[in-house]
Amino acid sequence: MLKILFLMVTTICLVMKLTGLDLMVMIMMIFFFFFFSFLKGWVVNDGMMLGGDLMSSCLMMLTIWIIYLMMLSSIFNDLWNNKMFMMYVSMMMFFLFMCFFSLNLLSFYFFFESVLFPIIMIIFNWGNQPERLQAGIYMLLYTLFGSYPLLVIMMLKGGFSLNYLYMMMMDFGLGYWFYFMIAGFLVKVPMFMLHLWLPKAHVEAPISGSMILAAVLLKLGIYGLYRFSAMFMKEIMEMGSIIVVLSVVGGMFIGIMCMFQVDIKAMIAYSSVCHMGVVLGGALSMSFWSSYGSLLLMVGHGLCSSGLFCLANYMYERFFTRSLMLLKGLGKIFPNLSLWWFLMSVVNMSAPLSMNLFGEIFLIGGLMKYSLWMMVPLGIISFISAGYSLYLYSYTQHGDGWVLYSVKMIEIREYMVMLFHFFPMILWIMKMECFLNWI
Repeated sequence: MLKILFLMVTTICLVMKLTGLDLMVMIMMIFFFFFFSFLKGWVVNDGMMLGGDLMSSCLMMLTIWIIYLMMLSSIFNDLWNNKMFMMYVSMMMFFLFMCFFSLNLLSFYFFFESVLFPIIMIIFNWGNQPERLQAGIYMLLYTLFGSYPLLVIMMLKGGFSLNYLYMMMMDFGLGYWFYFMIAGFLVKVPMFMLHLWLPKAHVEAPISGSMILAAVLLKLGIYGLYRFSAMFMKEIMEMGSIIVVLSVVGGMFIGIMCMFQVDIKAMIAYSSVCHMGVVLGGALSMSFWSSYGSLLLMVGHGLCSSGLFCLANYMYERFFTRSLMLLKGLGKIFPNLSLWWFLMSVVNMSAPLSMNLFGEIFLIGGLMKYSLWMMVPLGIISFISAGYSLYLYSYTQHGDGWVLYSVKMIEIREYMVMLFHFFPMILWIMKMECFLNWI
């Protein structure tokens, strides 16, 4: 652990000497070096207390991939060469690495909460509207107050050790305190009724903040639930059904709300709540099929929602609006970009062949085994997700807009960013069994 902390301090000291791009390349090389030592199952190093499994490795690789794409997407604002921005991104990557590969519950909690600082600073410093301050405060208060009971209960009932390897021996005996303990994870997902901070944060964040928030940070709640589930398995079996029903039925209501959104980024943010509600329900149903589907849909949704935010940002950089009313008829102006709008929209509604389709098949199978009544809200969610995805595509690409004036064309760099979002989602269906042996 001391080696990792020393490495982090050294990196921050080098920020003043290196350009942003040089610093990012150095950070990527360091993390790839650490990552390849965790590819084969659990690895325990007593000196650093690090270890990981396939879910940790997949989410860390997703983080590195998305951060590369963040740099490519931020060239318009020249953020990729801003030293302060690169320092926040480097801090976020370090915190996520330690969160995904930590074997100690207290260090996991520390890095789990520390990720909040760099994303809030990115929203505060490089957001587009004055409302970004309110959005950051919303996010801060929801996350801190939601996860505070987790720290208290963990410290009071931690027993003889806070190591993951001894979790099966811990008998917390939480009772109804179980709901307070997992509230921090439910806020991070976010679950229905604890989701109000997410649309505000997405709408006010810059493109780089929206990408990493949708692709990785929303998955921290599911990851934490899987990591801590061995400690309160009894409570999940006895009282988890309330959260499963609330998350799936809430996902259905959020999907209906997506049909009424006028702001493109707000619609994509609400669709993330809808999809992650299904993942949360599957994670707490504790079946093998649901665990496979959770990992598949987390990776697939991370790439898909990040790509949709990129497309929305391309339009905002040219027309300075995100309103669906003003952005009609884009297919006439950018006919080549219309293909990427179509591909990302159909992947968002889990059309074949994509990782999202297989993830939803596994999740629906696991939830219907949990209760056959889940068939009704899951069927409505599948239908509504197709509805708002097609609504987003058809409303932006067809019809006549209010204003048409000279704008710069789409660059090759922007097409390349969309290709790098789309390519992994299609590539990994050729080797789907890689995601089916992590639990």
